[in-house]
Order: sequence, then C-alpha cells, then structure tokens
Amino acid sequence: MQSPHPVNCEPLKALVRTVPDFPKPGILFYDITTLLKDKQGFAKLIDAMAEHYIDRKVDLVLGIEARGFIFGPALAYRLNAGFVPVRKPKKLPAQTVRVTYDLEYGSDTLEIHEDAIEAGQRIVLVDDLLATGGTMEATVKLVRQLGGDIAGLAFAVELDFLKGRERFPDMDVFSLLHYDE
Repeated sequence: MQSPHPVNCEPLKALVRTVPDFPKPGILFYDITTLLKDKQGFAKLIDAMAEHYIDRKVDLVLGIEARGFIFGPALAYRLNAGFVPVRKPKKLPAQTVRVTYDLEYGSDTLEIHEDAIEAGQRIVLVDDLLATGGTMEATVKLVRQLGGDIAGLAFAVELDFLKGRERFPDMDVFSLLHYDE
C-alpha cells in the first residue's frame, strides 16, 4: 500500500548528502546526517512521519538498531506512544526473543525483550532506510511472534529501485524521501 507524502519533500532531499563509491565502488550512499543536523529539516521529517500516524491508535514505536533509534523516540513522543529498541544480540539485559535473517553475504540477528510488546498492541516500526527490506521483514516477524498488531512501517528514505516495499504488500509502508537510483 503506497502512502501519500504529506509534505513537499524536495527541501528535505536537498539536505541529504550523496557520497559516491561508499561503502564500495559503484554505490551512491545517501547520507542523512546532513539532514539530521539541520534543526528545521529534522523537525519537518519527524512531523511528517507523525502526521501520517497521528489519527491512528499507536501504542508503541519500535526503532531498529542503530539508525531507527534516531527517529523512533522522537516519533513515539509525537504520537504519545512508548518506544522499544530492536537490538543486535547481547545488548538487552533481560530475556529476549530473536530472529536471524539472511543478508547478501551472510546473516544477521535482531532481538527484542520478550515482554516489550503485549498482544494486540498497535506498533509502528521505524528505520532510516528501506532498501531490500530484509531487516524490516525480520523485525515484522519479531512483532508478530509477540502478538503485536502492525500499524505501519515508517522510513526516512526509500531506495525504490531495490523494491523492498514489495515484501510488505498488505502493510502501510510510509517513506518520505524516494530515490530511483
């Protein structure tokens, strides 16, 4: 499900620095740190994300390590919701549930406290970037394992040409800044 853009995103895109050949030759890296340091740009980004979810009942916002931690707490605050971190292994102190998922070269694992979500709670999952969708797909599995109801998947940036959105055909996928290459 494609979501409309609530704001003119071109001024925000102008704040994103592109870095050629990072992390390897042939890759164009979209660096959001230049947007984050701009107080008006960062505020507009969070406000636009919040506007998309403000009229929905959202109990929790989950932020995926590490850059989801940048957006998650600010979005949770604006939605009057709680914030839950989704972490790499051995970072959370209490009992966790985990999911391991495949990457292009290997695998990775994410964990969440087993008591972080109550059955039926409405959850927005947030991360900085939607590329192929593997990390978000793993996080969706964690939320479902704990009985959460997914209200939406929120991203600051989406690389449309990688078609990560296609992994979530029945979900509200909301991205502010879209790049075609």
